[in-house]
Amino acid sequence: MKQGLSQEDLAYECDVDRSYISMIEVGRNEPSVTKIFDLCKGLKIKPSDFFKIVEGEYQRTFEQS
Repeated sequence: MKQGLSQEDLAYECDVDRSYISMIEVGRNEPSVTKIFDLCKGLKIKPSDFFKIVEGEYQRTFEQS
């Protein structure tokens, strides 16, 4: 969202179907490491930045309990 990309835009950048992006967002699909790299490329971020975002989400979700 911060980059103003729609699911369709990101799917195009990653060469995947829009429904695949949607399934990742709602937790119905877990991308492989290769797909994570593709997502990072599409988002124009480094994998380390991606995992910092994931870590932040983890902390908000599980460490507040």
